[in-house]
Amino acid sequence: MDRNIELVKEEPTPERKERRALANFFFELGMLKRTPRSGFQFLGTGRESVAEHSFRTAVIGYTLARLSDHSDPFRVVCLCLFHDVPEARTGDMNYVNKQYVTVDEAKAVRDLAETLPFGDAFLEFIEEYRACRTEAAVLAHEADQLDLILELKHQKDLGNAYAERWIHFALKRLKTPLGHRLADEILVTDSAGWWFDGNDHWWA
Repeated sequence: MDRNIELVKEEPTPERKERRALANFFFELGMLKRTPRSGFQFLGTGRESVAEHSFRTAVIGYTLARLSDHSDPFRVVCLCLFHDVPEARTGDMNYVNKQYVTVDEAKAVRDLAETLPFGDAFLEFIEEYRACRTEAAVLAHEADQLDLILELKHQKDLGNAYAERWIHFALKRLKTPLGHRLADEILVTDSAGWWFDGNDHWWA
């Protein structure tokens, strides 16, 4: 018993502090699985978490980078994966919320970065994504919008008449010819076609 009490009183080593900070960070990332994308409240149908959005955005980002012969596809992936991490602290603000609510995202980013052994890289990812001046950042933004367009097309296929109006504005945010070409293909593709069309033998 005395030995256990002694262990509790010991000052944690720098390595132990770093591991604890990382454990906290991983738990914080779990908040993104429970943080809803708030725009669906206005669309009226559908729902997804920030984590779900970030995953498909990262895969789309990797795809765009490969199709564009980008020199560092994994940087694009990192920008996609980290771009909404601050929402674990701030929540997701949709376009209506942003007309009335000011969120100090910069403070959330700084406070989190201070706890991470790779805090400088995290800050760099967020700043690069927000500034959107590098090719990697442009591709990450394209991926972000293409993920939204995919979800809106899915909701349209399910009968949401408002999704078409949202798609109109999402298309305007695309910046690259590749992004526009992919969006055009998405909009003429049945969202259920990948598993329904031509796969009658699956249902036998």
